[in-house]
Amino acid sequence: MAEIVLVHGIDQQQKSADKLESAWLPALAGGVRDAGFADVADRIWRNAGKPGSIETRMAFYGSLFLTPGQQGDDPAEFTSEEAQFAQVLALEWLRHAAGRASKRKTRETGELELAYVTGQMGVEQGAGNIVRGAIGSLAKIPWFAPFGMGFAERFVNRSLAQVTRYLTNDTIRSAALKSVLKLIGPETKVLIGHSLGSVIAYEVAHLMNTPLPLLLTLGSPLGLQTIVYQRLRPQPPGFPPAVRRWVNIADRDDFIAAEPDLEGLFHAGIPVSASFEGGHTVDNGADPHNSDFYLGKAQIGREVGEVFGSSNANAVV
Repeated sequence: MAEIVLVHGIDQQQKSADKLESAWLPALAGGVRDAGFADVADRIWRNAGKPGSIETRMAFYGSLFLTPGQQGDDPAEFTSEEAQFAQVLALEWLRHAAGRASKRKTRETGELELAYVTGQMGVEQGAGNIVRGAIGSLAKIPWFAPFGMGFAERFVNRSLAQVTRYLTNDTIRSAALKSVLKLIGPETKVLIGHSLGSVIAYEVAHLMNTPLPLLLTLGSPLGLQTIVYQRLRPQPPGFPPAVRRWVNIADRDDFIAAEPDLEGLFHAGIPVSASFEGGHTVDNGADPHNSDFYLGKAQIGREVGEVFGSSNANAVV
């Protein structure tokens, strides 16, 4: 059982737990070190596996989204129900780009593409056509398209499919939750979820029967009220009773993170001894949803460091 359990996000289906750990552990250790907890940082990464190290493991569920017998990793066609779900999700992402992007050009692109897709809804028949139009529109948003339109459309398609299928397919959902639960025990002190992984981490926290000192959610779509929030388990959504401290962190330009401040949506049921900070924001630059960029921030490192040890004098303010 791990003391820190990590839960990855969307579009990781071609990787593995070991591959993701090799990226996440040094990134997390860097944030912990910048926050002034050098000894804790070494125990997480440089001295991993040695006596006194902090056992940190990645829960891997990405392979659940690969289609058996199919070459490549493009998702299967949406069913009618999935297409309607994906349509709502895509529109939400476009609204975020239009409404809160820090760069004017991105806001303008979001407004134009949102108007286009909304207009499509009144003209074209079939949710599948609308989803395809929304995928094309999202691919024009700069941070969705760092490597060109073709790459962006495939990334957006996979991202929509994975969020949709986790929330609508009980087989995938159950297997993803089990991938996390098998790493959790009484020793577990920190659970970190990024992107779709934050949704999984949140639901796992509700299944825990031992105290969890810290839940960290990064770039989380938990606040998507029109589509994600209503499908979380259990309902109505509230504060996981086993959690002692929950911190949510988001970048303003991370459009997958629906609502940077989750406190208003998940305040119900907070134990007297627990705390909730749902409004922390960071700046991840040109790649706002990047998990490594989130993990490397001192704001996150400080939370983890305080669980495991005392700080030194080299903290970054």
